[in-house]
Amino acid sequence: MTNKEGIAPVACVPDPALLVVDDNEDNRLTLSLQLNGQGYHNITIATNGQEALSVLSSKPFELVLLDIMMPDLNGYEVLARMRSSPELRNIPVIMISAIGELDSVVHCIELGAEDYLPKPFEPTLLRARVRASLERKWLHDQVVAQAADLAAQAAELATWNKTLEQRLADQLAEIERMGKLRRFLSPQIADLIVASGMEKQLQSHRREITALFCDLRGFTGFSETSDPEDVVMLLRDYHAAIGQIIIKYSATLEHFAGDGVMVFLNDPVPIDKPELKAVRMALEMRDAIGTLTEKWRRLGHDIGFGIGISHGFATLGTIGFEGRFDYAAIGTVSNIASRLCDEAKPGQILISPRVLMAVEDSMKVQPVGELTLKGIRRPMTAYNVVAPSAPTRTE
Repeated sequence: MTNKEGIAPVACVPDPALLVVDDNEDNRLTLSLQLNGQGYHNITIATNGQEALSVLSSKPFELVLLDIMMPDLNGYEVLARMRSSPELRNIPVIMISAIGELDSVVHCIELGAEDYLPKPFEPTLLRARVRASLERKWLHDQVVAQAADLAAQAAELATWNKTLEQRLADQLAEIERMGKLRRFLSPQIADLIVASGMEKQLQSHRREITALFCDLRGFTGFSETSDPEDVVMLLRDYHAAIGQIIIKYSATLEHFAGDGVMVFLNDPVPIDKPELKAVRMALEMRDAIGTLTEKWRRLGHDIGFGIGISHGFATLGTIGFEGRFDYAAIGTVSNIASRLCDEAKPGQILISPRVLMAVEDSMKVQPVGELTLKGIRRPMTAYNVVAPSAPTRTE
């Protein structure tokens, strides 16, 4: 919409709401007609100061044209109340009066008036000052809106940052938990425990397990007569070979010290037929280390490999101190597996009677007689696993 001179009032403020405040009816009519002629049609009239404040509290306005000389509540007082009100203080006010003294103009500006117009109204000056006031109001509102948007975005960003920080902390905690678990569990079991929240199963508890202990024969003499670098290289090959097999069978690594390695099955995640799987794991270990021992013999090292397997109850749980925890199986079953390993000759897999009962239909075994095991009060009949009695498959 344009005025009679073809000039749009304010392109950025469509149909701005104006309030004209004057106690003189002729002045109100004159000003309203001039504003209408300039394209402003959303005009509200107030006849005194009290009415002006009441109207201002009822709906929003973009500009107030306020007379100074009014009875009861003059323009100075209305302006002062507007500037003290959080809801009204940002509405621009053009003071209009027949008073032309400089002191009056200064007083209005000090009170917070946007501009000052003398009576009688000069149309060109009126148009310019109304337009400028409305544009400043629009710019102010844009800045306020942008500030509000920025504040909202900042709050949202802070929320996202907090969420991301929590996610990062959770991920780091999970990585730490995974790192701790993978020290003694196969990767798939560690992943399962973390994903399912089963870490409470690592607390002290009692369960039947199948324990396997293995070590190298002749290793002590080899380490005493060989360079440390050769010892480390041999252990690296040895641990790499049996480590892959331990992971394949989802066994739990109890500990390894030099050439001695202790693992067990059926905890912390129960598995089917742990005795049979332990024996099959032992057979694969024997084959893998057999290949290595041939290589070591060609290098002049007479080293063999023995395994002991036992089944029974144990108390299991994490032991250690902050920064270094292990998952241990405490009980006679672990001791028997270790002692059977001590008695095993190179290439032998010695199993206890309880393991035999679980695998005798699947394995060819040979009795090796009664053995007096260190720390075990009664002699125990042990059996050597020769080979599977049928083709094996990983269960």
